[in-house]
Amino acid sequence: MINRLNIVSGFKDGRSYLKDNFFTRPFRIANINEDRSDPSLYLMLMSSSPGILDNDHYDINIEVESESRLQLQSQSYQRLFNMKNGAQQQMKVSLSNESTFSYIQHPIVPHEQSIFKAHNVIALQGNCSLTLGEIITCGRKHSGEVFLFSKFQNLTEVFHNGKLILKDNVLLQPLLADIETLGQMEGFTHQATLIHINTGIQDMKSLIEDTFTLLQSQENVAYGVSQPFANGMIVRMLGNGGEQLYNAFRQIEDKLWNMEKQVKVENQIIESVENYN
Repeated sequence: MINRLNIVSGFKDGRSYLKDNFFTRPFRIANINEDRSDPSLYLMLMSSSPGILDNDHYDINIEVESESRLQLQSQSYQRLFNMKNGAQQQMKVSLSNESTFSYIQHPIVPHEQSIFKAHNVIALQGNCSLTLGEIITCGRKHSGEVFLFSKFQNLTEVFHNGKLILKDNVLLQPLLADIETLGQMEGFTHQATLIHINTGIQDMKSLIEDTFTLLQSQENVAYGVSQPFANGMIVRMLGNGGEQLYNAFRQIEDKLWNMEKQVKVENQIIESVENYN
């Protein structure tokens, strides 16, 4: 079954707004902005389905227009049910100049014999900001399903002005290889990846240092922060609890979101002064 979701985040009169949207079952979206003074757009992606089923095909398209700021949130943990053929998801995100998009998903729970492949294609134009986070669990740990899924793959490709700048491929096949060995999960049950790219920043050293400081408060986890290029940052985490990793990523997201919001406000003030003069 093909399930479609299209979102266009616009910008008008100093505020971001839901310019257009289209969705089929089981998708729904809700505006969750609780602060009317905040000009950003906050949407929650909801689903009437208990999870992703065999032969499901999720097709998600998101467009963030110039100067618009969209923060997308998920409703709950995403379950991948038992499958014979597998399911797939394709998400395309287009960011125009001076736009911001942030999406930290709840943890994914792959059930026994689930087969899932996701492909994210992100197109950045001009100076814009992207934050994308995903957490993969071992399955229904409390039900005895630890790494019993067949295959999980998430391929993310990020382009800037048409040029490929980042390609990240997470592939887990626990039935074919020992996933708990050295160089793999190393005894942990959850893996998390956060990608942050801001094409308007040339040096992310201070941001990486702040992220390290924030993660130092986390217990019983392993983590690392890398800088694949001048204006990109990738955070990897291993842990044993989905909620812990999710909350850690939301803390990083809040810092990035508020920092960029403040920069945007300051730039608008400078622009207004220059226009006045």
